[in-house]
Amino acid sequence: MAVVNATVRPDGVGHLELNRPEVRNAINVEMISALHLVLDDWARRDDVRAVVLSGAGGKAFAGGADIAELRERTHKEAFYGVNQNLFQKLEDFPRPTIAALDGYALGGGLELALACDLRVASKTAKVGLPEVTLGIYPAAGGTHRLPRVVGVGRAKELVFTGRIVEAAEAASWGLFERFVEADALAAAFELAAQIAKNAPLAVQVAKVSLNTLARGESTTAVERLGQALLFDSPDKRERMTAFLEKRSK
Repeated sequence: MAVVNATVRPDGVGHLELNRPEVRNAINVEMISALHLVLDDWARRDDVRAVVLSGAGGKAFAGGADIAELRERTHKEAFYGVNQNLFQKLEDFPRPTIAALDGYALGGGLELALACDLRVASKTAKVGLPEVTLGIYPAAGGTHRLPRVVGVGRAKELVFTGRIVEAAEAASWGLFERFVEADALAAAFELAAQIAKNAPLAVQVAKVSLNTLARGESTTAVERLGQALLFDSPDKRERMTAFLEKRSK
């Protein structure tokens, strides 16, 4: 059985389903390797315009990293950054990415969601970074991506206590871009389809610029270069012509 199910829908939305429901889709090395392969392939494909990540089984997006593997991992493997490397690749992926959170998103699971551009959650979602209860800390992006989203104080409280937070509370912090009653996956597909309709190069350049800002770097040069690139694109001319002629593209 594949630990990751990967499909591309006709509307240009790629779907990555974490598929270890018997262990709340715990992230192990096999899953990390499978995600690397798919992301590398999809980054080269023009038909993939947005990506949705979800967890199989309906009870968890990802309950965290595989504790059995973590227990045996040494400092040498930790320095390699198994999860960190994948999550950075996801953050820099050339298409928008959306995490659909139904059920638990804990530890590495929440860090995986934070590496996505957007998060859609249902009221069943439960989030947390319980690493300190296991003698480690959230070092796969939890201490720098979470503060960017909810603020330093909220991030410290979540990391220091290791507590699990209900969806409504996390939504009040601004952790999710969309918060729905049920079926976050359906809502995420709807959002992804909306994004996929737009000019792909424009969206890609906008993502680079926004990520540059989020990392505290100057965006002025990036914005200028990105806009210059887009102003000569055939897609820009066709879309603006369609607008002026009051027709669909």
